[in-house]
Amino acid sequence: MIFRRLGKTQLKISVIGVGTWQFGGEWGQSFSQDEVDAILDRAGELGINLIDTAECYGDHLSEKLIGDYLSRRKREDWVVATKFGHHFTNLFERSQEWSSTQVLEQLDASLLALRTDYIDLYQFHSGTDEMFNNDELWTMLDKQKQAGKIRHLGTSIGSNDNLHQTAASTKVGSEAIQVVYNRLDRVPEERVFPSSQEQDLGVLARVPLASGFLSGKYKPGTVFDSSDVRNRKDAELVNRQLQLAKEVQEQEVPEGMDMATWALAWCLKHPAVTAVIPGCKNPAQVEANAAAAKYVADNHPQAWKE
Repeated sequence: MIFRRLGKTQLKISVIGVGTWQFGGEWGQSFSQDEVDAILDRAGELGINLIDTAECYGDHLSEKLIGDYLSRRKREDWVVATKFGHHFTNLFERSQEWSSTQVLEQLDASLLALRTDYIDLYQFHSGTDEMFNNDELWTMLDKQKQAGKIRHLGTSIGSNDNLHQTAASTKVGSEAIQVVYNRLDRVPEERVFPSSQEQDLGVLARVPLASGFLSGKYKPGTVFDSSDVRNRKDAELVNRQLQLAKEVQEQEVPEGMDMATWALAWCLKHPAVTAVIPGCKNPAQVEANAAAAKYVADNHPQAWKE
């Protein structure tokens, strides 16, 4: 595994992380504690130290599964990133909760669920610019940093081209940007990445496999089960993305190479990207994800940075 500095946070994180939205049950599968343990144990064995979750992946369900795991392992071995701003009410439904009082309640609930005294990276989660432009919120969060509950603040932008929240990061004390970035969606390269590099912000690329479309498993015309979050996307858009993914696989992925591994390595080659945070449903997928680090190290050593 290779590690990079997460921008000005100075945290050393693995370039491959573990995304855990799936633990909340909205990707067509419910996870037992044993299954989560197996996934995170394999990640740890492969040198992965970054876990990304959120308060609304289930009603703190993802956090609770991670917290149970962490309670039986060395907390300091992991960099835990979670988020705030929503409350899970039902599958695919969230309420918006952005006041400083509500966010403080969320923070304490996340600490309880994660069974930890501190969160390494606490991220503003896909909120509007109006919610972001709240000095009272950021003042409260800074006080929680001073109290030791939060080590660093970050922003998970909802729009791939949200330059306002990215450019204002340093002003509000946010030290990292999380953004959707993958071979099918390169919008952040235009404005978000240059601003991030200018401010020395860490960049976490979420959805690096384009919701699984870059895994090589799905062909144009695939229809997802009603319990799968991908079923809620526009069918025409899904089919266009699957068609583009097919073209990428045929024209760009080296013969014999796992497409998911290639897709993660593709993201990591961009100099602005610190790490990718793909989801995974089993230890075998963790292994395929981790292989991307070795591929880039062997084939694109110039892409590595501290």
